[in-house]
Amino acid sequence: MTKTNNCRDPLEVIGRAKGYTKKELINNLQRHSHFNPNLLKEIEKLPEVILRNSGSFIAKKIIRMMREVFTEAYRAKQFTRTEINNRGVLFGVVSLKHRVMDLVLKYFHERWPSCVIVMYNEHTRKTHLMNEKGVMQVIKTSLQNIVDRISIKHPIMPYYNDIQFSGKKIFETLYKSQNITERENPNYFKKMIPKTCFKLPGMRDGIEKRYNSRNKNLNDFL
Repeated sequence: MTKTNNCRDPLEVIGRAKGYTKKELINNLQRHSHFNPNLLKEIEKLPEVILRNSGSFIAKKIIRMMREVFTEAYRAKQFTRTEINNRGVLFGVVSLKHRVMDLVLKYFHERWPSCVIVMYNEHTRKTHLMNEKGVMQVIKTSLQNIVDRISIKHPIMPYYNDIQFSGKKIFETLYKSQNITERENPNYFKKMIPKTCFKLPGMRDGIEKRYNSRNKNLNDFL
C-alpha cells in the first residue's frame, strides 16, 4: 500500500472536527467576563479532540464559555435597534457583559463604512465608538453627549438627510405589512427570537411583544 499525503485536518478526516480549535479558544476565551488565565493552561494541556467534542468536564466549561461570548455578540448584532442622523452618525444601546464590543462595532462599521458608529453599553455605562477609519475609542459619558459632539464636527450628508426615520418606525412598518394571520408561525418565531432576547435594550419595547397578527389577514392587502 502507498501512503498519500493529506493536508486536511486529521480530526475532520475522522469526523471529530466540530467545535473550536485551540487557537480560537486561546484568542477568544479572554473575552468572557469570568475569564481566568489558568483556563489557558488547561487548554494547552487538553488534546484537541477532547476540546472540540467537549470530552471532559473542563472542556465542557470552556466550550460553554465560548458559546456565551459569541451568542452575546451575535444577539447584539441582530437585535440592536439603531438610528442614523443626518450627519452620518449611527448609534444605539447594547447591554454586553462580555468583551465583545469590538465585534459589534466592527459588524456595523462593515455595513456602514462611511458612518461613525456609536454604541452605549448599559452594563459598563461607557460609550464606545468607531470612526470611518475603523479606529475605536471608549468614553465614559452618555450616548447623546457623544452623538452631539461628533455631529457638530460633521457636515450634513444629503443621503442620510433623506432617510431620517427611527428604528421603531421601520419595524412598525415591517410588522404591519408582513406579520399576518396566514403567515403566523409561533414556534419559528420563538426559535428566531428567544424569550431572553426581549431583555435586550432594543427589544424591551419592541413591536414584537405587542403586535397582534390576528388583526390582519391576506384579504386586507388585496
